[in-house]
Amino acid sequence: MAKLITRTGTAGHKVVSRQRWLTARKALLAEEKKLFRAHDRLKAKRRKLPWVKVEQDYLFAGPNGNESLADLFAGKSQLIVYHFMFAQEWQAGCAHCSFWADHYDSVNWHIGQRDTTFVAVSRAPLEKIEAFKQRMGWKFKWVSSGDGEFNYDFQASFTPEQIRAGKAMYNYKKVSPKSDRMTDREGASAFYQEKTGAIYHTYSTWARGIDLLNTTYNFLDLTAKGRDEDPNATQNWVKHHDRY
Repeated sequence: MAKLITRTGTAGHKVVSRQRWLTARKALLAEEKKLFRAHDRLKAKRRKLPWVKVEQDYLFAGPNGNESLADLFAGKSQLIVYHFMFAQEWQAGCAHCSFWADHYDSVNWHIGQRDTTFVAVSRAPLEKIEAFKQRMGWKFKWVSSGDGEFNYDFQASFTPEQIRAGKAMYNYKKVSPKSDRMTDREGASAFYQEKTGAIYHTYSTWARGIDLLNTTYNFLDLTAKGRDEDPNATQNWVKHHDRY
């Protein structure tokens, strides 16, 4: 009979010989490979999604002045936008979006080599964004959509009136005015620009869909305790990294 050990978060976990562990690990490996192949097929389907042409001229406030959506591509054909929760009246960006954003600077070492640019977008004024960015020590590009329609058109922000009327849409479904009154939410959107200058919206993902952008979670998922979060309040442990 296998021995049992007791540790925080792993009480009663089975302990076996190295050979039995290898047998179990190889069985799991077969499942992992099956999942990886399924994920590859899913990613291929994502790339085959139809596109929507972006007809509106969006304007953003950046560190070098006003920029159009086309400017954000910075000479690349692909653009990834992270919709960072930072409403105009807030004094700091969302702690949970900040948890994600702590991983973004490393992306810029390599993403440009695959013809892709990364930018974060929030409704907060640029001066607030710049101050918070300096506080957090980040270097990635972050612009303000201000009073423009960008966040609203891509369902990352909602007016109080939209929420009260039950017309706000997030993650492709209506936001319940009783359960959620947040004016800004998290997400990521991808765009493609042709040499002619035409821009297309190719993909957006929200909520759990942005987990792939969080390297900390991917590391923790390799461990015995995993994310070890409260299932009823999964991210109640998260703070701005200078508040730990």
